[in-house]
Amino acid sequence: MEYALDQSQLEAIEDIIRQEFIELGVHCTCLIDMAGNIVANLDDGKTSFDVYSLAALAAGNFGAVSAMANMVGEQEFSLLFHKGKTESIHFSKVTDEFLLITIFGKETSLGFLRLKVAEAVKKFEKILGS
Repeated sequence: MEYALDQSQLEAIEDIIRQEFIELGVHCTCLIDMAGNIVANLDDGKTSFDVYSLAALAAGNFGAVSAMANMVGEQEFSLLFHKGKTESIHFSKVTDEFLLITIFGKETSLGFLRLKVAEAVKKFEKILGS
């Protein structure tokens, strides 16, 4: 699916990411399309991984899980969560075209993060016209 975002939409998306996630202690937040292309990416200045590879792998991971959902009779699983010893990743579908990825540490509560993601997704939907 093809999409086009103007500068004001991109700035609004980055403002939401900064206010809802980065300022609250999330290490990195990316909005990507389902092909794995980065639309917006902000971090806390301490991340050192290849965000482009992460976005491509995240899109593939989400696609694989969507196929598994269909196999068990679900239309989709709209969010994924992977917990590590020090870092965790939360994926949430924003629209049919976009996926939000947040990377956070032990100091951030998953419940609080899920609340912030739900709030941000509503804001993104308005900006993206969905």
